[in-house]
Amino acid sequence: MQTGKGQVIELILQDGLRSARLSCLESLIPSPGQYMLADDSSSLLPVPLFYTDSAPSGFIAAPPLPDSWSPGHGIRLRGPLGRGFALPALSRRVALVAYDHNLTRLRGLIRPSLNQNAAVVLVGAAVSDDIPDEVEMQPSSALSDVCEWADYIAVDVARENLSQLTQSLRKSNQMSAAREAQVLVRTPVPCGGIADCGVCAVTLKSNWMMACKDGPVFAWSDIWE
Repeated sequence: MQTGKGQVIELILQDGLRSARLSCLESLIPSPGQYMLADDSSSLLPVPLFYTDSAPSGFIAAPPLPDSWSPGHGIRLRGPLGRGFALPALSRRVALVAYDHNLTRLRGLIRPSLNQNAAVVLVGAAVSDDIPDEVEMQPSSALSDVCEWADYIAVDVARENLSQLTQSLRKSNQMSAAREAQVLVRTPVPCGGIADCGVCAVTLKSNWMMACKDGPVFAWSDIWE
């Protein structure tokens, strides 16, 4: 983990929401699924920033972002933090599932998947902009069929909807068909793993873990088997 200065270079409307192109040291850039914390005078708590795409001298941060941020705005960054996605090198059928939100936190897996000649399917209710032509989009109703097809599944879900996700997939019994599956659990991570405050606690099976450092990406086998 490192700290350093960053700057908002450009605001981008992506999937109907505000993203931002940030400049920062390469060592601060999180991998897909990881996050960093941004401190500035406009926010009472640090702002978690997730990678959504690459950019010159930095990266594009996924929404939501503070309304006060504008081009030229300076921020203090700490990261990368937490555990991100681990795309298997041999995966050839990749499913990216935005269970209850948009696909911005999963976008960073698209190009690496295509680079290893994998077929990619995005699953979600929201329409996504600027998706490569090679990528197929499916509605949420196709989740079971896509999970049966995929050999790697990456899911983005809010903590309050995690049990709903597991129940839905347990009924279809399709997650076991995947060679590997990982779940990004969206939850507040204000301390970034320093204070062990427990705000980000996630119940997994009969135990609980902290998303700020044990996640926010968890293996499906940690959630249910």
